[in-house]
Amino acid sequence: MPARPVLLTVDDDRAVSRAVARDLRRRYGDRYRIVRAESGADALAALRELTARGESTALLLADHRMPGMTGVEFLEQAMDLVPAAKRVLLTAYADTDAAIRAINDVDLDHYLLKPWDPPEELLYPVLDELLEQWTRAARAPFDGLTLLGHQWSADTQALKEFLARNQVPYRHVQGEDGAGIRKAADLEDDATLPAAVFPDGTVLSRPSLRQLAEKCGLSTTAGSPFYDVVVVGAGPAGLGSAVYAGSEGLRTLLVERTATGGQAGTSSRIENYLGFPRGVSGAELAQRARDQAVKFGVEVLTTAEVTEIAPQGDGRVLRFADGSEVTAHAVVLATGVQWTRLPAQGAEEFAGRGVYYGADPHEALNCRDEIVYVVGAANSAGQAALHFAKFASRVVMLCRGPDIRRSMSEYLVARIEASEVIEVRNCTQVEAVQGGDHLEELVLSDTQTGGTTTVPATRLFVFIGAKPLTDWLGEGFHRDDRGFLRTGPALLDADGRPPAGWPLTRAPYHLECSVPGVFAAGDVRAESVKRVAGAVGEGAMAVTLVHRYLEAI
Repeated sequence: MPARPVLLTVDDDRAVSRAVARDLRRRYGDRYRIVRAESGADALAALRELTARGESTALLLADHRMPGMTGVEFLEQAMDLVPAAKRVLLTAYADTDAAIRAINDVDLDHYLLKPWDPPEELLYPVLDELLEQWTRAARAPFDGLTLLGHQWSADTQALKEFLARNQVPYRHVQGEDGAGIRKAADLEDDATLPAAVFPDGTVLSRPSLRQLAEKCGLSTTAGSPFYDVVVVGAGPAGLGSAVYAGSEGLRTLLVERTATGGQAGTSSRIENYLGFPRGVSGAELAQRARDQAVKFGVEVLTTAEVTEIAPQGDGRVLRFADGSEVTAHAVVLATGVQWTRLPAQGAEEFAGRGVYYGADPHEALNCRDEIVYVVGAANSAGQAALHFAKFASRVVMLCRGPDIRRSMSEYLVARIEASEVIEVRNCTQVEAVQGGDHLEELVLSDTQTGGTTTVPATRLFVFIGAKPLTDWLGEGFHRDDRGFLRTGPALLDADGRPPAGWPLTRAPYHLECSVPGVFAAGDVRAESVKRVAGAVGEGAMAVTLVHRYLEAI
């Protein structure tokens, strides 16, 4: 039997140390092994021995005030030995300032005030959440599907992104490593790739995302013909709407083309979202919100594409690309935006083969010891650059403007400037993308002098703005000149009159589109605040307006 993961507690006060260990054993003793140390030096020695034996450490709890080595100093050194372990500082009220500083200094996960009484309220909920996060990220024996496909295949890349964003366990195997699997699955012809091989022996050759989703157990078709509200798009705004609608008793369907989280779901870390002082990855935030929505009875569809919304009496009919349809009293459009394509020669040819739009956090693992290029100067580009810097030998940010401070939050700018791995090249844009079967060179131009240089490159990640996903909507939906949906007051003319064809005597509600009963929330809405917190807020507000709309019909 494999050894149980370790919870290591460090406190120089023997009585306190015993009390902490007692509380841990009471709650976690059946799943974890509790190891107790009475000094930072002893704890580091224990960690070295555990690591040498191949045992995993899930959690470190260190008292701050210890002679010889403070808790913060211990946690800082322990990061090198067990970087994946969750780190908790035990403090007295007088030490809270030090604990807050440690959140940045040692990437602290939490600090706890002593004494906690009762632990059921003040200790266990915190540790339960941290251990759940550790378990989700810990490397368990692989029992997911195997993805066979060439590294520089756009189709393979699309399947990898889909699996990663839907948190489906998988491994990508190619070349000689996959020869035996390919032979056993009768996939020796390259024309059969990419292919997914499941633990039960099922093989899907060149599957569509929908086929893959169905085999992975994800819902792709609605379970009912009618809902109170259908939310289209599962980014922060859509998830916010779904959670609030479900919690308030509305029968809710959440529809997503690829995976929950939207553009924000690909962010390696969101650090300015309320309630997460150490930040949270976009994927984790999206998964938490999805779990929350499901808990409230929301039905979630994946790889489902809405192609039309049409009024039908008091209802709104939504038609899907597969020919099916559902009816709802109200609709929330939260389709967000998609990355603007790079306007450089050859960029489309190498999409998925070295040129990528956005960046899921798992992509950084494939860039170990490489030079990575990031195009863009907004927060998403800065977050990606900092994440890639943990693995790549060098990260080069290509920014068209003269200063990234014009479009990036100061906390990101400061970290980028302090990094020895990240290089920022201002007044630079990509003119051409070149290579053979994958990206090999970039032609860069100086926007001030017009001069060009050619640099070797294998990976280019693009974050250069976004456009709304509204082309599929009919002419009844009013949009601005960039395609963003107009809502509420933005639909009124100079005299305060609703748009032509508006069938009701009242004016449109604040987030209501030019089609009554259809609301827009998040980035897809004209003049919205392009922030995760703003999108979640609009999603919640949309549900309040849905209630108001339903009361009147």
